[in-house]
Amino acid sequence: MKKSICVVLTLLFVLPAFAACGTSSNPSGDSPDKMKLYVLNWGDYIDEDVLAEFISGHPEIEMHYDTTTSNEEMLIQVQNESSIYDLCVPSDYMISKMVKMDLLQPLDFSQIPNFENIDPAFLGKEFDPENRYSVPYLWGTVGIVYNKTMVSEPVDSWEILWDPDYSKQIIMYDSIRDSMAVALKKLGYSMNSTDPDQIAQAEAELIRQKPLVLAYLVDDIRERMISGSAAFGVMYAGDAITCIEENPDLEYVIPKEGSNVWFDNAVLLKRSQNAEAAHIFINYLCDAEVARRNSEYIGYSTPNKAAMEMMDDWNEDPIFNPPKEVVDRCEAYVDLGDAISLYNDAWLRIKGQ
Repeated sequence: MKKSICVVLTLLFVLPAFAACGTSSNPSGDSPDKMKLYVLNWGDYIDEDVLAEFISGHPEIEMHYDTTTSNEEMLIQVQNESSIYDLCVPSDYMISKMVKMDLLQPLDFSQIPNFENIDPAFLGKEFDPENRYSVPYLWGTVGIVYNKTMVSEPVDSWEILWDPDYSKQIIMYDSIRDSMAVALKKLGYSMNSTDPDQIAQAEAELIRQKPLVLAYLVDDIRERMISGSAAFGVMYAGDAITCIEENPDLEYVIPKEGSNVWFDNAVLLKRSQNAEAAHIFINYLCDAEVARRNSEYIGYSTPNKAAMEMMDDWNEDPIFNPPKEVVDRCEAYVDLGDAISLYNDAWLRIKGQ
């Protein structure tokens, strides 16, 4: 799940119009002789050249490419009755939620021959067990980035984020699910727990930790860690790679208690009026060379096995390509249903302290 801020793509010369971050648009000037394609993706979540080459290589398709900032915002945009989107790229738990809400239509895999490039290890996941609705796009983990010059002891547990020796040197992720997941895993529970007692315990842990926290941030975590302004930051692996490239004093670890492994997949919306164009675009994204370029540009791992075979240096990076034993102790988020209200209420109390 791409957590970076929205970056304006330099594609205005090829796009009919470009929506501002977190908004949707229905650009004017549509050509009646072309297939239309309305895509909703995360900000800065595709190689600009890759998108430009799709547009120039498919003159029969008129592309409208908009961006969003969260799964919840994406859901609001696509479930609106006036939504024009054909394709979006939600995360694991949101895919299952969209299926339950009858917002998606099954894909026609005969129109996606490049699907054969997808590693079978990324198929049959709980959010789409029969692989009917989604095609893997990118994946990654969540862990701790720490500054080796500021931390003397081994970093292998979430417990260190509660160490008073590092008061005001800890940055937490400003997200209900991500911060609650840290506390739940620290306590030995599932990050998808719906047990009110376990959720209450996680809330109490985060309240106890709060005096030690420098800040709750999202994108600014990278700048703070690169500059050496904090000893620890909860961070997504792709952002961690970027930070370490800028500051070699930084290290990334997935704690022994486990963490989140996430998957972002392309899906076809039920209201789509342009399914043919959507399938063409999904097939393009599954091309090995396109997937390689996207992955290297964004910094997150690709589920495209053919692409990975081209990425020897990246394959050797345990942050980009974590070993199976590390991934096996991680969990993907699932749709919590009504239990999400317990998390929302807990977060309000935590932030209100």
